[in-house]
Amino acid sequence: MKTLFRPINKQRSYWIASIVALSALSLPVQAQKLCQGFGPQTPRDISSVEGSNERVFSLAPSAEQMNLCNIHTHTNAEHKGPGFSVFVSDADDGGYTCNDAADLSAEEMTDPLNGSGAYKGVKPGDTIEVHWVHTSCAIEPGEGLGSCLSEACANPELRVEAQAFLVVNDPDALDFNDFAYDGNLVNGLHQAKALPTGTGDPVVFAGSTTGPSFTQSTCSPLQVTWSVRPQCARVDISSLNEWADKGNIFNESKSHGVRQLVTAPELLAPINP
Repeated sequence: MKTLFRPINKQRSYWIASIVALSALSLPVQAQKLCQGFGPQTPRDISSVEGSNERVFSLAPSAEQMNLCNIHTHTNAEHKGPGFSVFVSDADDGGYTCNDAADLSAEEMTDPLNGSGAYKGVKPGDTIEVHWVHTSCAIEPGEGLGSCLSEACANPELRVEAQAFLVVNDPDALDFNDFAYDGNLVNGLHQAKALPTGTGDPVVFAGSTTGPSFTQSTCSPLQVTWSVRPQCARVDISSLNEWADKGNIFNESKSHGVRQLVTAPELLAPINP
């Protein structure tokens, strides 16, 4: 096919591309192109109730009325909250840490397995955000978000219960296995053995799925009800390693990266007190 444009010298083309890329990097987040036509996004600062996204959907039922479909963790909190407000970075391993992470003792920071534990991507002193994902579908819990839907239930209601933990080397800290699944059924529904308590009333709001593949320019289309506890708890590193070492139905053996905080009001739902 005959071209209608004059060929561009390769070196000139390289410099043009470089200038365009650098220009994009130099733009502040607010000036970069935001997603259009998407519903409210997650993660967010749960201390702020502001939001102007106009896409409205009904909040999902309580976790007790739904099936647990997945449990996974992110290293550093994806959300920002009263108890986890220390910013790390804007990289995939960024996010926020628990406010008291810098106050840990040397013993609490010691890795008993020197980095060889079964659960990768986490060490004492790290913050993790745990997500218990629930679905309205009649499914069996399993690996990834795909376990939360089926051919017969392709558009489920989704709810995520979230808790930020400070990981410590301390057998007196919380045992992660107490919050695992292990085949637990309650009234015929798949449920975690327990969900964290004592970390404040969860902040409930409309949002989306998270993870490092999404940004304010690349949004998630899924509608998710979030329930995020505002304060950190402490969890023993050995219990995380035990959870991974004995195997789990979710095939989780490492912590995941984070999606950076969504700050554009157009991408946030208002939080109703």
